[in-house]
Amino acid sequence: MHRDGMWFLYATCEVPEAESVTPLGWIGVDLGIVNIATTSSGYRAAGRGLNRHRARQLRLRTKLQAKGTKSAKRVLKRQRRKETRRATDTNHVISKRIVVEAQRTGRGIGLEDLTGIRERVRLRKPQRATVHTWAFAQLGSFVGYKACLVGVPVVFVDPRDTSRTCSACGYVDKKNRVSQAEFRCRSCGVVAHADENASRNIAAKAAVVWERGAESTAPAPA
Repeated sequence: MHRDGMWFLYATCEVPEAESVTPLGWIGVDLGIVNIATTSSGYRAAGRGLNRHRARQLRLRTKLQAKGTKSAKRVLKRQRRKETRRATDTNHVISKRIVVEAQRTGRGIGLEDLTGIRERVRLRKPQRATVHTWAFAQLGSFVGYKACLVGVPVVFVDPRDTSRTCSACGYVDKKNRVSQAEFRCRSCGVVAHADENASRNIAAKAAVVWERGAESTAPAPA
């Protein structure tokens, strides 16, 4: 590939997957915008830095697009690649952290099946650009292939009601989600971080899916 006056060679190789083992438990992973990933084991990858970077890039793109000159278009192209590389690097770091913990503790990983999430959710106009440029599938695929290489099982579960269900008593109510960060069960009174509560529900769903013999395969890398 010839790009920016330089030649790049892309080479592929096949790496054998490790044999999957029966997990001792499950780590549920809740994906989001404010917190890119929150696990039921207590790990939280905040998205503040990346979101601020994207906001700056969006403002810069708007200015460059308004100019419309050839030099502005060249800069715009470079900035888009730069933003993509940063997001990809962030997803690699997060996915590695999750997989390493799962391997170390002998647990499997439960992920949300977010296929079609952009079409399903209703968002205010300021949120649309963030969701449409966020690499939901990429992070999931990174976790999937890294897990396969070390024999950590991965299952994808239905994300429906994971943010509305109390992980302690199972009560479901949209009013349980008080705010973006706070979860307060209207039945048993449990108070928790909303993303952590959702991740525990995802872990519970993953255990059920595994028991039913519906082990998933890692999605194809994007």
